[in-house]
Amino acid sequence: MPEALSLEPHRPSSIPFPLLAAILFLFFVSASVPSPLFVVFQGRWGFSPGMLTVAFSIYSLVLLVTLLVAGSLSDHLGRKPVIVAALAIQVASMALFLTADGIGGLLAARIVQGLSMGMVNGALSAAVIEAAPPSRKALGSLLTSISPLAGLATGAFVTGALLGVTNKAEIWAFGLLGGLFCLGAATVVLIPETAGPVPGLMRSMVPSVHVARSARGAFRRGLPLLLSIWALCGFVIALGPLLLRTVFGVSSGLLNGATVAVLCGAGAVSPLMLRGLPPGRMAVVGMAAVTAGVGLLLASIGTGALALFFVGGAVAGAGLGASFSGLVQSLVPLTPVHERAELFAAIFLVTYLSLSVPPIAAGFAVPLTGFLGTTQAYLGAVLVVSAIATVLQWLPTRSRGAPA
Repeated sequence: MPEALSLEPHRPSSIPFPLLAAILFLFFVSASVPSPLFVVFQGRWGFSPGMLTVAFSIYSLVLLVTLLVAGSLSDHLGRKPVIVAALAIQVASMALFLTADGIGGLLAARIVQGLSMGMVNGALSAAVIEAAPPSRKALGSLLTSISPLAGLATGAFVTGALLGVTNKAEIWAFGLLGGLFCLGAATVVLIPETAGPVPGLMRSMVPSVHVARSARGAFRRGLPLLLSIWALCGFVIALGPLLLRTVFGVSSGLLNGATVAVLCGAGAVSPLMLRGLPPGRMAVVGMAAVTAGVGLLLASIGTGALALFFVGGAVAGAGLGASFSGLVQSLVPLTPVHERAELFAAIFLVTYLSLSVPPIAAGFAVPLTGFLGTTQAYLGAVLVVSAIATVLQWLPTRSRGAPA
């Protein structure tokens, strides 16, 4: 009946949630697509291991600066304008990758890519949670926590596979991503805004990191967790392919991609397998696995056992994903809606600082201590910090009998 139809309440579209989640995933795919190519570019253009780590890490450093200045822009302008602008900048970075003919062009592409990711990290993560239906808010938080690892695993694996079948892998990878980012920008324009703007735009651009008072204790306890897992991830993404060639004598595009994909892929799957655990306990289990996995990595390097290296990567990766997911799921409910973009900016600030600075230091230490010695010292330090993080995550669950 027409009267009945006119009285039926409007139902919000179900499209924005999966669309925004897919775009978030795609951003992280793009972050690791260059990883298996770095060692190829190094052979082609002849730059040092130190510059290889700079090529990886300059992305993260630019991202850090952008986060400090623009991490909360979407709280004041709305999510959509920031996401669309970041997508347009990402398209430009893909074009720069396609036209790079030396280390300078590669660095320029990574700088622009870091600018885009720095703008969008907090905005898009918050938008995914806000666009989730009321009954699926926990799924929104879960997706924002596993997207980094799932995207990093996918990007590295796809590029590694392309290297195995074509000598134009970079053209296929960056060309396809550029097209998908164009499509993403066109579709985001059409969906509803997920959060209304609030005053204070100019004040928000003064560099600062803010975590809501209600979440600060849990955030501080999570700092060693973030440092250890992302320092490990940064080393594998930046120097994993070089490690395969130098320590294990393996030179394979597919295995270069698999080095990153195993670590990050296990990290993407483990939170799904441990969803039944309270977030605090998930973080404890995850950090224990990271500690064990790093121990296996050290053993594999000492014995030259390639299979053990991948087993250690899978164990550490599973712990990485579980611990990060547990921490994020603990922090989000403690944070008011209009401070969540800043929360994610703070999380990603620590994340990308940990991803970038330790690998750069390792890359430039190689001429002094050798690649093997540098690798063992680096992983030994990660082992110590991850053990400390395990204890810090365990203590609140022990004292309260519940997750922190």
